[in-house]
Amino acid sequence: MITAALYFGYGAISLSLLLCLYRVVVGPDLPDRIMALDTLYINGIGLLVLVGISLNDSVYFEAALLIAMMGFVGTVAWCKHIIRGTIID
Repeated sequence: MITAALYFGYGAISLSLLLCLYRVVVGPDLPDRIMALDTLYINGIGLLVLVGISLNDSVYFEAALLIAMMGFVGTVAWCKHIIRGTIID
């Protein structure tokens, strides 16, 4: 039963990754592309968690945590760049 749930999760996250990648490439303006990149980070975290569950390895959970921290910092930096034109004050 858990195998079927993992396969469903892989399919759902893969579809979400493709749709977000489409939004990054074709997005109408820059804020939409930044939000799509942020969503790509979140989907990558979900994919790593699923791999960690299926392989029963805790290293993937630590990698997901690192990607979450870097994704947050990257999103804040992009937003500061859009609003102020510079990242460091």
